[in-house]
Amino acid sequence: MRVLLLLPAAGYANQDFQEAAQKLDVEIVGCADYCHRLAPAWGLPPLMSVAFDQPESSVPQILAALHTPVDAVLASDDHGLELAARVRAALGLPGNSIAAVMALSDKLHFRRLQRAHGLLHPVFSPLQHDSELESVAATLPFPLVVKARRLNASRGVIRADNLDGLVRAVAQVRRIQARYSRDADALGVLLEAFIPGIEVAFEGVLRAGELTVLALFDKPDPLDGPVFEESIYVTPSRLPQAAQAAVFDAVSRACAAAGITEGAIHAEARINDAGVWLLEVAPRAIGGLCGRTLTAVLGVSSAEIVLRHAVGLPLTIQAGQSAAGVMMIPIPVAGLLQAVDGLVAARAVPHITSIDITAAIGQIVAPPPEGASYLGFVFSRAATPEAAEAALRAAHAQLKIRIQPLV
Repeated sequence: MRVLLLLPAAGYANQDFQEAAQKLDVEIVGCADYCHRLAPAWGLPPLMSVAFDQPESSVPQILAALHTPVDAVLASDDHGLELAARVRAALGLPGNSIAAVMALSDKLHFRRLQRAHGLLHPVFSPLQHDSELESVAATLPFPLVVKARRLNASRGVIRADNLDGLVRAVAQVRRIQARYSRDADALGVLLEAFIPGIEVAFEGVLRAGELTVLALFDKPDPLDGPVFEESIYVTPSRLPQAAQAAVFDAVSRACAAAGITEGAIHAEARINDAGVWLLEVAPRAIGGLCGRTLTAVLGVSSAEIVLRHAVGLPLTIQAGQSAAGVMMIPIPVAGLLQAVDGLVAARAVPHITSIDITAAIGQIVAPPPEGASYLGFVFSRAATPEAAEAALRAAHAQLKIRIQPLV
C-alpha cells in the first residue's frame, strides 16, 4: 500500500508517521513544504517543495510528480488538510470532501455551520474592517474572544474584557494572522462571546460516518485568557460518564453536519451548566507529539491509527488500565532559547516515561498568541489520572528554561 502523506517540513509527528508506516509495511510518499527556491539546490524532488496553502498551483504540481498510483492521501496536521482533500478529489480517491474539510478549517465557517444546524455555539460576528469594530462590538456581550480564522494551537486567540482591550486585541490578531495567512486582509477576524467552563479534548476516528472514541483528555489548568496557552492533557477523563457521553454526542452531530465521514477526529470543547460547547472540530489526529499518549492507554499511537484507517487495516485497540498525560512545556517569555536545564532530574521523576525537547537551542520561541511551536513535551504514565498529572507537574518543576528575551 502506498500513501501520499503531506508532512510539513517543521511537523512534529513526521517521525511518528514514518515509524508507524514501517511497522505496517506501508510505503510513504512524502510531500513537504520546503522553500521552492532552496529545494532544487538541495537536490530535493518536486514533491518536497509544495506550497500547501496554494492548492491552485500545488495540485497540478503533485499530480505531475506522482509517477505511480497511491492508495490514499493524508495530511499530518491542519496545514495540509485542504490540499489533501483536493488531491484526493483529483485522483478520485475516497475520503472527506473538500467542502466538508473547508467547513471545519475556518473558525467563522464552523460557527455558521453550528448555527445552521442548531448546535450549541456562542454569539459571534465576523469583523472585516476596523471602522466597523464599535458597531459590531455593540451587538456582542463582553468578555469577547478575538480569533484568527484559520490558525491553530492557540495562535491569534485573545480575550478582551472591554472596548479598549478589544481594539488592542483585534490589532494584535490581525498582525498575527497576516504573518501566517496570505489572504489575511480578505479573511478579517472573528469575534465571539467568551465561554466559561472546563475544557476537554476529544480524540476519535470515523469509519463510514460511525464515530469511535479513542480518548477524552482533561485539561486541568484553567484556560480563561487573556491568552490560551494549553499545557497539560490527561486521560482517561475524570468527568462523569454523562458529561463524557454529551461530548461524544456533540462531536458526532458536528461531524454529521459538516459531512465528515472518515478518518481521525480531534475536537476541543468547553463544558458548563448549559452543555457542551465545541470550540473546534478538525478532521485530523491530535497535534504535536500528544498522539503518543494513546500508545500508553490503547497500545497504538495516533499516527498508526490514522494510517490503519487510510489503508483499510483493522484497528486493534488494547485498552489498558493505566492513565497517561502529556505536558506541552510552557514558554515563559519570548526570546532566544539558550538552554533547558534539569532534564536528568525531570526524567527521574516517578511515572515520567519520556521528555522530548523539540525546540532547538538558538531558536526564537514565543508563547501564544504569537508563537507557533512548543519547547517540547513531557509524557507520563501511571495507575490513575491524578498520579499522571502530578508527575507532569513535578517534572516540569525540575526544568530550568533559559531564554534571552527579545529587546
